[in-house]
Amino acid sequence: MTPELNHDVDITDPWVTRSTRIAYENDWIRVDHSEVTNPAGGEGIYGVVHYKNLAVGVIPIDEEDHTWLVGQYRFTSKTYEWEIPEGGCPEGTDLLETAKRELKEETGLEAGQYELILNDLVLSNSVSDERAFIYVARDLTPGPPEQEDTEQITVRRIPLETAFGMVERGEIRDAMSVAGLLKVQTNRVGSSNQPC
Repeated sequence: MTPELNHDVDITDPWVTRSTRIAYENDWIRVDHSEVTNPAGGEGIYGVVHYKNLAVGVIPIDEEDHTWLVGQYRFTSKTYEWEIPEGGCPEGTDLLETAKRELKEETGLEAGQYELILNDLVLSNSVSDERAFIYVARDLTPGPPEQEDTEQITVRRIPLETAFGMVERGEIRDAMSVAGLLKVQTNRVGSSNQPC
């Protein structure tokens, strides 16, 4: 909620947490089970997925106004998805360094210029605390991808306008990709079609 909207709203936490325990944990996530009193005063439970990494995405844009998407089959949704290059930033790791690493790993690209366009995006705040940061990368130099052994990624270079159309048609569904590409498109409209 923006500060302008907060002036007549009580933004204090109405939840009471009576107890919390770890229900499950691995190297990437922790699931907390809390006994709570909800804002209406009723007793209940709440499960929260805590992410041990921040999410970092990169939208590379070259001099011909093309971008790169990566395609892969996603275990959770059981669907093949087209996305911007993205990955996890471990605690204590620099966000920009993570963006550079993910871009190189997934596409082989290195960039001379990065701009943070989405800062601290909340991805699914009803069930998780996952937060995302999205960069635009320019001044690109191609090279070989350095994908992890567990990844089966397809890389495609397409016109940026095509990517915008894929978002509009629901062909790109990943939240970070949608938010990042719409932000780039909005910045262009707001600055008389100048690149963001």
